[in-house]
Amino acid sequence: MLQQSVLKSVKMASWCVRAVRQSYSIVSSPALIRASPRLLCTATQQKNGHGSEEEAEKPEQSAAETQLEEQLKDMTEKYKRALADTENLRTRSQKMIEDAKLYGIQGFCKDLLEVADILEKATESVPKEEVTSQNPHLKNLYDGLVMTEVQIQKVFTKHGLVKLNPDGQKFDPYEHEALFHAPMEGKEPGTVAVVTKVGYKLHGRTLRPALVGVVKAS
Repeated sequence: MLQQSVLKSVKMASWCVRAVRQSYSIVSSPALIRASPRLLCTATQQKNGHGSEEEAEKPEQSAAETQLEEQLKDMTEKYKRALADTENLRTRSQKMIEDAKLYGIQGFCKDLLEVADILEKATESVPKEEVTSQNPHLKNLYDGLVMTEVQIQKVFTKHGLVKLNPDGQKFDPYEHEALFHAPMEGKEPGTVAVVTKVGYKLHGRTLRPALVGVVKAS
């Protein structure tokens, strides 16, 4: 058993010696030595050629990078404009919704204004000296009309509808409609002298202008 192990070791050593000798002979071969300069030269040429290719590719890469940067800048500007347009659209839509909530009842309010005008004319037509306890039926009717008129004005105010009675105020073409101009003593020209029909504003917007007579300079 021991002899077999020794024999195997000797054979292995012999094989290693032969392998080393063969390697040395290949390395020291004249053909390989002659070919080495050519290999080195070829490697150098390949390296130099590769460097030239890299240098040629650099301008192309720079141009491509510049183009990509311009495209990125253009897309960024378009994105910002799209965001701004979307925000403007959202603001306008929100304003339209708010206006619809505020002024959606203006048609209904205009119809009610005629009712308020009739109540006002009815109370004004009643002679105040006849509204006494001696005439209870007329007094009750008059008091009911006054209470109804007061209540309807409260409802108007609750919904943003405000009466315009510009007697003695400066004429405003956005809130008043002049029916006539006439000189009047003791009154400043351009002021309202007579109000034939009161006006109304709904949330600050003139719903119906007041019909007035304006003082003209004599």
